Amino acid sequence: MNITMDDYWLEVEDALQSATRIAFDGCHKIYLAMDEEQSQWFLDNYNGKDCDDCNYVGSTQDMLQIVKRWWDSSCGLRFICAVETNHDDPNAGFTTLIPQGVECQFENEDESEDEDY
Repeated sequence: MNITMDDYWLEVEDALQSATRIAFDGCHKIYLAMDEEQSQWFLDNYNGKDCDDCNYVGSTQDMLQIVKRWWDSSCGLRFICAVETNHDDPNAGFTTLIPQGVECQFENEDESEDEDY
């Protein structure tokens, strides 16, 4: 089964239903805070001179539209992760929703299909 970008976006939308905040570093890192501790961390750390609207809390659909806008304005290294607090293993709190470089995979598949003709 091939995963499409639409499938990835459905995962993002599903995660947004439980997210407490979305955050953007102004370049390529997009995060969904999944608990209040992470929400506060992003509020404290993802606001500043490079991005004055890098945090948002709202409905699932509002947050989805903003995440898509951030995605469209991001550099090619972009990715989306959900983050929840895990004090025992902080790295285990990250769940990749849209991996870095995933669009290159789809572009390469499209080029391969074109070569078959």
